[in-house]
Amino acid sequence: MLKFYLIFSIYFLNNILHGNDSMFYDTKIDSAIANELDENYPGKPLIMSLILPGSGQLYNNAPMWKTLSFLGVELGALLMWRNSIDTANRIKKEYQEFADVNWDVDTWVYNRFNPTTIQNEEMSWTNFDALNKLTGTHHINLILSGALANELNLNEVSSDSLEMNPDWIGTGEIQVVRDRHFYENIGKYDQFLGGWSDARETWYWEEKDVGDSIEIIIKTPMKKSYIDQRYESNQKLSLAKYSITALMFNHVISGIESVWYNQRKARNKKNNSTKLSLIYNPYNSFGVGGVSLNFNF
Repeated sequence: MLKFYLIFSIYFLNNILHGNDSMFYDTKIDSAIANELDENYPGKPLIMSLILPGSGQLYNNAPMWKTLSFLGVELGALLMWRNSIDTANRIKKEYQEFADVNWDVDTWVYNRFNPTTIQNEEMSWTNFDALNKLTGTHHINLILSGALANELNLNEVSSDSLEMNPDWIGTGEIQVVRDRHFYENIGKYDQFLGGWSDARETWYWEEKDVGDSIEIIIKTPMKKSYIDQRYESNQKLSLAKYSITALMFNHVISGIESVWYNQRKARNKKNNSTKLSLIYNPYNSFGVGGVSLNFNF
């Protein structure tokens, strides 16, 4: 009678704990026990992968090629970003030094008022409005010093002022502000072409199709070389931006994959569980009527 009471008590307690209405006392073994003992936290590999791609895969015990793939993309993108930034800065320094040597404000003003007589494809400077004035859509900044600054009571003026005051050139009291706008303007806009040291002898013009119209571009060999250097530097900066984008996607994809793999692994463990049950029989002196064994896969 005591044995029967113990078996019945275990059966009743198990039904209360597990909410089981059937007449079974369940004992889980193998992977079922592991599923109950091990807590599954998909957020952990997610956070790990968002911080360091591949670490979530390592936590999940996923195939090693997954961890190495995400880490490889991370390392490759970082190296590409660093190399692109360094190369862009090196080229930028080179084209700025090139411009400092080969573009001069004195030459620019002189060529404006003393245009070259050399023609290109039967066209001369007088045929292009941009070459016949110092003013235009853009300007460069000038720093004044000495008597000129005292006379005007100004320390900085626009290059547009030189159109009416070309005599300021040669005083030694004007200095060009070589900032980002300066290095962009002298290569981008035709009005500054006269400042290149080879402008008088080797200038030329060409047509550029801009979609709905044809644009006239005026260049010199030095200006073209300068434009090409700037373009190469900007391409490297664009590559650096793409590298950062690849880094971000690598973090996100690694995080999503780690959660997906974690949940799939947890479902497989649950589906592959084994359950051993004792069948309760009140007519048996021990309260046991048989054994039930279930496999889930």
